[in-house]
Formats: sequence, structure tokens, C-alpha cells
Amino acid sequence: MKSKTTMSKDNSFFSKCTNCGFEWASRTQFLEDRMVTIIGYQVNFDNLSMGLLLFNHSCEGTFSIRPGHFKSLYEGPIYKERITGSEECPGYCLRQEELLPCPAKCECSYVREIIRIIKTWPKVLDKDYGL
Repeated sequence: MKSKTTMSKDNSFFSKCTNCGFEWASRTQFLEDRMVTIIGYQVNFDNLSMGLLLFNHSCEGTFSIRPGHFKSLYEGPIYKERITGSEECPGYCLRQEELLPCPAKCECSYVREIIRIIKTWPKVLDKDYGL
């Protein structure tokens, strides 16, 4: 299937659906696409930016993007200590399908906030970004 997006001058794109090949030219275009839904997060405790945010596309494809591609959307604190497994930890990062923001002051909590930002990003209804 051919992409419906306009490529940038250097022929790069923000992300591509691994199922149908649809390409999003920019992060904003991706976030605004009503045909994309975040469905999970696979944590990488050794390097949080190397974890995987999981998305579904309207073509019924699932693909991933690293949280680091969205890090600049977050303006809050990034804690230095990971408290996974402690009394303060609700264990959200241990459950791939859990998308709630984390109340703990933990190194991982900024990724949970990125998930909230993605989930609440306004979708554009008058553009056909997806299928």
C-alpha cells in the first residue's frame, strides 16, 4: 500500500505502520491521527528510552515506538531513582497493558506521563491520516 503522507525533504518520516506501510511525516501528524491508539508499554528498566510504546493502527496492525521520541513533550521532573517493587510502587510498568499515570516519585514515572500525554492528545477529525 502506498503512503498517503507527504515526505519531508530528506525522505524521512516519524513512524511507519509495520502492517500496512502507512507513514506519518511528523510526530504531530502521528499524535493527531484518530486511527492510531496507544495500547501498551513494554518497559526496559536498564534504559527507559529504549522501552516500547505499543500502538494499534486502523489497519489492525500493531507497531512500537520508543518513548524517547516523545520525551520532549514532557516538562516535569525526572527522578533519578527507580523504586519498582517498593511499597510506593503500584507496579504499572510490570503490566504491559496498564496505561495509568504513576503517582510514585520514580525514574519510570515520566514515561507514564508521556503515555498520558499521548492518550489525551487532541485528534484531528477532518484529516485522513490513517486508512
